[in-house]
Amino acid sequence: MRQTEEIGHPKFLPTTKDEVKRLGWEQLDVILFSGDAYIDHPSFGTAVIARVLEREGYKVGVVPQPNWRDDLRDFKKLGRPRLFFGVNSGAMDSMVNHYTSFKRLRSNDSYTPNGAAGFRPDYAVNVYTQILKKLFPDVPVVIGGIEASLRRFTHYDFWQDKLLPSVLVSSGADFLTYGMGEKGTIQIARYLDGNKENRTKRELLQTAYFSEDKPEEDSKTTVLPSFEECCKDKKAFIKNFNEVELQANLLNPKRLIEPCQGGFVYVNEPFPPLSQQELDSVYDLPYTFLPHPRYKGKPIPAFEMIKNSITIHRGCFGGCSFCTIAAHQGKFIQSRSKDSIIKEIEQLKTIPGFAGNLSDVGAPSANMYRMGGKDKTLCEKCRRKTCLFPKMCPNLDHSHRPLISLYRDIDKIKGIRHSYIGSGVRYDLLMDENGFLDDTSREYFTELISKHISGRFKVAPEHTEDHILNLMNKPSFRLFCTMRREFEKINKKQNLRQQIVPYFISSHPGCRLSDMKALSENKNLKGVFTEQVQSFTPTPMTRSSVMYYTGLDPQTLKPVFVEKNLSRLRQQKSYFFKK
Repeated sequence: MRQTEEIGHPKFLPTTKDEVKRLGWEQLDVILFSGDAYIDHPSFGTAVIARVLEREGYKVGVVPQPNWRDDLRDFKKLGRPRLFFGVNSGAMDSMVNHYTSFKRLRSNDSYTPNGAAGFRPDYAVNVYTQILKKLFPDVPVVIGGIEASLRRFTHYDFWQDKLLPSVLVSSGADFLTYGMGEKGTIQIARYLDGNKENRTKRELLQTAYFSEDKPEEDSKTTVLPSFEECCKDKKAFIKNFNEVELQANLLNPKRLIEPCQGGFVYVNEPFPPLSQQELDSVYDLPYTFLPHPRYKGKPIPAFEMIKNSITIHRGCFGGCSFCTIAAHQGKFIQSRSKDSIIKEIEQLKTIPGFAGNLSDVGAPSANMYRMGGKDKTLCEKCRRKTCLFPKMCPNLDHSHRPLISLYRDIDKIKGIRHSYIGSGVRYDLLMDENGFLDDTSREYFTELISKHISGRFKVAPEHTEDHILNLMNKPSFRLFCTMRREFEKINKKQNLRQQIVPYFISSHPGCRLSDMKALSENKNLKGVFTEQVQSFTPTPMTRSSVMYYTGLDPQTLKPVFVEKNLSRLRQQKSYFFKK
């Protein structure tokens, strides 16, 4: 039995000094600060990192949503850790969390009890880290999570409308672990604990750090254009981004070094994709699947949304220009075993209030489970950023057989009434403009529509105009039309009355008001539930954001129209509803 089960809040890691004392601990090894409420669930990164460190024998405390505006008592209450402070902004970049695409302050925060706003600062990683370095200058700070990961290089910041340096430089952190940080965080803990397994920072995989030491270049290292060069020349920024994006999508990437403000940001190579056994071990940890009792039952909207959902894999090889999934989780799919997934469902059944309905059996893209290259040696040489655009890679094994089998085994579990698929389905993995790609695609789509949607099928064509879809790395809208015909055939055959709910993006680079007019009047959307449109928001480390900032296509360097006038941006979004 773990110590955290014996005393204190049963099964939860400590969040207060009293909880630490009740555990009989004199000092914590690691203290994690997060912009989110503390929810002990594998969908929340803080909980995952805390549990992984706990498994390795470290004493871990969690400080959720510390108050940065008072006497800073929250930053001091758990004392000085033996090894390091860990900092993340939460499950979202704090600026995306705070502001709309029109830069208006949001009135709620889904990761806070009662959805209350104002419980985390702008640029939370910078703020938390700077406070900790001031209070405890000799204690290392390790930053991670989505905000740190996607700001690890020079990046465009939409809210300041300029390029910013690596968050390592702006925050003053000692280490940054990027991507999914389980192995990287353990490695740093061992390094700081005096473990000689890693003798130098150079050997810390999936880790970044800032140093004034000049790099020694070799065949495994690429030096990027500097932050200063990028600020002076937009084409230098494009060159910087293209190399970062390329290396992020390689199976055997290089180490990247970016000169910045008199020093160098070193970003070491990542770990190989997790094996099934390694991924299972992360999800098999003893999570409670609940918010910490400190919240006294107050609803946390983000938790309410995912509490009955199951994640079945990581990564996405779709390569959409506006998406950060591949930049953070990787292009290569890492899938859990069926046994691990079913074990989690059995645990979920024991949670009070569970009624037998799984809200989502999914992932970043719902139907990439166990997909990958048929010939792995070809994947090792591949330099494509997407396996689907402009055409599906002929080496991709896109069989839906493992996923069909998983769905059927889940539905056999006693006490499971329905298993819904709430994640986005990539219909370009199922069909081309002529119809289904193979028998497993037809079987999967039929089973999905018949059994696993609750009346509305959510998909994301993103736009109707091909010149915009090409910039997005999305398939032609003609494919949506093919999918709709197949959807309606299944509904008619099985006497179902279900709707398609397509998601669209307005004001993406390349999109003019006339394009939104064409979208709203597209005859192929007649009778479709078209009420979902989102105005494009440039976020760090995406191809679309580079287009927005530079006005150039990063691939061809040709000019791209970018709408930045606030009034016309609002018109683009509102035009969608003019029918």
